[in-house]
Amino acid sequence: MIPADTIVAIATAIVPQQGSIGIVRLSGQNALKIAKTLFYSPGKQIWESHRILYGYIRHPQTQQVIDEVLLLLMLAPRSYTTEDVIEIHCHGGIIPVQQILQLCIEQGARLAQAGEFTLRAFLNGRLDLTQAESISDLVGAKSPQAAQIALSGLRGKLAHSIHRLRTTCLDILAEIEARIDFEEDLPPLNEQEIQENLTQVLHQVHQILATADRGELLRSGLKVAIVGRPNVGKSSLLNAWSRSDRAIVTDLPGTTRDVVESQLVVEGIPIQVLDTAGIRETEDTVEKIGVERSRQAAQNADLILFTIDAQTGWITEDHEIYQQVQDRPLILVINKIDLADPQLAANAHFAKIVKTSAANNQGIDALEQAILETVKSENLTASNLDLAINQRQAAALTQAKMALEQVQETMNNQLPLDFWTIDLRSAIQFLGEITGEEVTESVLDRIFSRFCIGK
Repeated sequence: MIPADTIVAIATAIVPQQGSIGIVRLSGQNALKIAKTLFYSPGKQIWESHRILYGYIRHPQTQQVIDEVLLLLMLAPRSYTTEDVIEIHCHGGIIPVQQILQLCIEQGARLAQAGEFTLRAFLNGRLDLTQAESISDLVGAKSPQAAQIALSGLRGKLAHSIHRLRTTCLDILAEIEARIDFEEDLPPLNEQEIQENLTQVLHQVHQILATADRGELLRSGLKVAIVGRPNVGKSSLLNAWSRSDRAIVTDLPGTTRDVVESQLVVEGIPIQVLDTAGIRETEDTVEKIGVERSRQAAQNADLILFTIDAQTGWITEDHEIYQQVQDRPLILVINKIDLADPQLAANAHFAKIVKTSAANNQGIDALEQAILETVKSENLTASNLDLAINQRQAAALTQAKMALEQVQETMNNQLPLDFWTIDLRSAIQFLGEITGEEVTESVLDRIFSRFCIGK
């Protein structure tokens, strides 16, 4: 299905006074016509697909030159959307791209909605739904490994796996329905073979579902909160770990009044580190707000670095904070070991204990290793993945798994063949939802609304 209208959007990030190149993208049946109206090419350049032309964008009425540009032609069906696609590469910044965008709209193009270029690629059969989602994952990848997983999905690895499972289910359904319609003309149904095929399908479904948590870890990253009393070295730990001065460090307790964030990547895992305000009872109104935000950050974190001062050791205030966060995975960080030999007598449970001297950049490697080991112990390791499903895909695949298990139960209860087909059709439908073979308009809206406008 090829939409009749032509869409246009700015396909690059626009940064005032910093962008070197801007791209305006057109797609649709009038894209080439609009380009020829606005573009002037000196000399005898050939207008054919997959060529780059040099010239100028001019106002069609006044002939005023808007910008010096390159024009990239990708004509149907050899384009991202399978429609005529034109890209105008102009100078960056705000004014050139906005002027060219406006001229395209004046010539009849419509401003694209979020993700509409990729939606057209899906509707026109250029991509399936898993590949379209992989494009969004690739654009938003926070680590090289996340990008590789997204690229694997874009190349169809997940789609091929799901398609094979769905084909097997369709073959089983065809065998069963044939016996229902032509029982007297066909040999008896081989129930053992069907059971074996269903078992194999379910095994593969379980394997793919097992990638959901690890895939989410790669996409969203691990949220780590540094929590503890005031002045135990939380901000110094953040600065040493991120090799920057993101947080203010002083000898005064309560210096950090809000949550300070830093983005890191540790062995392919994106980590969002949150330096929180020291948790304590205080009459300072601003500090009270910071303490409350610290508590919220700790509750939302995947992992907490519970930091104490080696000089004071474990004290009552530490235990009070521990009671507030003990439901989260915890690593105990004993900081300032350059100033004291820590003696720990804590009635508390921690996944790991790490000793650091943030001021001297000591113990950071050990801290990263402890985090990785804790992640692995929670079965969230992101290593050796070649595909990973997202939450939408996992929900559909879970529904398919439940339907297939119901088919097995129906067979074991020796119910009539008609009952077998009910849940088998449901499984086929849910598998089709993953790749887009069975999908509703509301699902498409939800998926593509998360894309940027120019994609």
